[in-house]
Amino acid sequence: MQRRAFNSTLAKGLAAASAATLAGTAGAQTAQKRGGKLGLVLGGGSARGFSHIGVLKALEESGYKADVVVGTSAGSLVGAFYAAGYTPWQMEEVALKVRDIDVADLNSANKRGMFAGEALQKLVNDYLRQQPIEKLKLTFGAVATNLHSGEAVLLRSGDTGQAVRASSAIPGVFVPAQVGGNELVDGGLVSPLPVRFARALGATQVIAVDVGTKPQNNVGNGLYEVILQSFEIMGRALTNLEAKEADFLIRPDTSRFSSTDFGARKDLIQAGYVAGRAALAELNRKVAPNAKAG
Repeated sequence: MQRRAFNSTLAKGLAAASAATLAGTAGAQTAQKRGGKLGLVLGGGSARGFSHIGVLKALEESGYKADVVVGTSAGSLVGAFYAAGYTPWQMEEVALKVRDIDVADLNSANKRGMFAGEALQKLVNDYLRQQPIEKLKLTFGAVATNLHSGEAVLLRSGDTGQAVRASSAIPGVFVPAQVGGNELVDGGLVSPLPVRFARALGATQVIAVDVGTKPQNNVGNGLYEVILQSFEIMGRALTNLEAKEADFLIRPDTSRFSSTDFGARKDLIQAGYVAGRAALAELNRKVAPNAKAG
C-alpha cells in the first residue's frame, strides 16, 4: 500500500514537471525580450543548501536582484531569509553561527519522525522577527507536499517559520507539519526545483539553482544518511525535468559533499560562490539587462 502511494506521488510530480517544462520553455525568449520580474528558484539539498548563499553573493555582486523567490526544503530556508531582506553576507554569518543542536529537536513523543521540527520553525521566526510571508520584502513562496494527496502545495501566506518547516520536513526525519488542517512534508518529493511556482507568482525570467548531485556510492550507515540518499535518488529525475523550465540554471559542484556535511558550511558557501561567478558571463547574455537592480 505504501509503495503504491509512493509511486503515485512520484508519477504526479513527473507529470506536473513535464507539463510545466513545455509552458516555461516556450515563453522564455519572449520574457527575456520584454523584461519583467526576475524569479530566483532555490532547490533542495539538505546540507548542500548552504551553497545557495554563495550563489547569492555572486549574483548580488554583479547587480542581480530577484523580485520573486521560491524555495524547496533547504532552498526555502535560504529563500525566506533572502526575501526578508538579509544580505548573503548576513546569511553567511547566521549559517556559521547556528549549531546543529539549535534545530535538532529530538522527538520521542511522536514516532513519525526523528525530529519534531519546532526548533527550526522557531529559529526562522526569531531571526525574521515573526514576520509572516506576506510581510516579507520580496514575493516569497515555500513548496511542500501534501502527505495525503501527493500534490505540491505553495505556501504564500502566514507563519514563515512554519512554511519553511513544512517545506523541509523530510519524511522519516521530521514529523509532518500541520498547516491549515493538512499534513505537509518536504516539497522535494514532488517539486525539488520549483520553477513553475516562481512563474505562477509573476516571474517572467527565472534563475534556478540546483545544489543537488548524483547519488553517492559511499552511503553512511545511519538511518538519516539512508533516508537522504533515497530522497536524492528519487528526486534527481524530477530535478532534471524542472531544470529545463528555467531561463538560466546554476549548478554548484557539490559532488564532494554529502547531504549530511553540515560541518562543511563554509566550503559549501564557497562552492556556490565559485559557481555563481563562473556563470555570470553567460547569465549576462541570456537574462535581460533590466533584471539587474537599478
